[in-house]
Amino acid sequence: MHMTLNSPPHRGSTSPLVSIALCVYNGEKFLKEQLDTLVNQRYPNLEIIAVDDCSSDASRAILKDYQQRYPYLKVYENEVNLGYVKNFEKAITLCNGEFIALSDQDDTWNLDKIQIMLDNIGTHKLVYHDSRFMEDGGKPLDLKMSSIINLYSGDQPEVFYFFNCVSGHSLFFKRELVADILPFDADHFHDHWIAYVAVNLGTIQYVDIPLVNYRQHPKTSTDILNKRKKIRKKYHENRDIKKLRRDLKWIKYCATFKKNRNPEFLNRLVELFERRLDTWISFGYARLIGRHFDILYFIQKYRKASKRAFVYRQIWGLKAKLFWARYFSFFGKEDEDQAST
Repeated sequence: MHMTLNSPPHRGSTSPLVSIALCVYNGEKFLKEQLDTLVNQRYPNLEIIAVDDCSSDASRAILKDYQQRYPYLKVYENEVNLGYVKNFEKAITLCNGEFIALSDQDDTWNLDKIQIMLDNIGTHKLVYHDSRFMEDGGKPLDLKMSSIINLYSGDQPEVFYFFNCVSGHSLFFKRELVADILPFDADHFHDHWIAYVAVNLGTIQYVDIPLVNYRQHPKTSTDILNKRKKIRKKYHENRDIKKLRRDLKWIKYCATFKKNRNPEFLNRLVELFERRLDTWISFGYARLIGRHFDILYFIQKYRKASKRAFVYRQIWGLKAKLFWARYFSFFGKEDEDQAST
């Protein structure tokens, strides 16, 4: 059953236009439920830009049905599949609003979300909110985003070098950011990049209200609750080493931004990180991490080791990590062979 309003508010209004950029790909299972919470937002001046990325299910038909009933919803169809990062880029370029919010196809929104975000943005470049997790079938979980990570407000880009706390479905930003955030690089999450650019150019603000029910299921692009089944190759995968290389790629990409607030620190971090990946021991990198630990690891709420133990581990370079990974892999394989004989 679809929710309806007797007098849709999205007609003439003196309130600033807000655009919702909705990206869709084979989303028929949950799309109607999400669309109902978008078209019935209580904010009075809204446009919804929906871009379908070559869906092969009923998503396009659903979008066209809603477009006929809600004229402030505009539907665009890609001729080739862009992938979700580049699809969000396209959706943002089609937005006309003074403010822009992003929407996934499978969540549900609080009907006052847009109004609350607009009320809180003030002089900030970007605001974002807490989210409540829900199961695949829609049952709310007694767990919020703020339960598992720290959510940041301020103007320190160092917070975003190793982690991200700004989910795409929660962010709301000023149109003036568009010139600096686009184009997106398909190798990196668009929400992480938007947050990073915003915090370099001004301030971001966390709104301590859960305004989205964030659905967790195997097809979500960011599997924050590890719902997706993990397939690992025995003895041939070292997740720590993969993360090192992924982190280096990200901070090097951050260094390409021409308006970095603290380029000297970032360049030094990149230099020491690269050196760490080509050495056995890296005291310089460990010292840097130790001095700036509280801001670099602000988002991480739960840690497996103390700060001191963590910083100590940063002394070891990639060559040492590879040596120990191969060492334990070899003896682990020997144990397995013996057990099978």
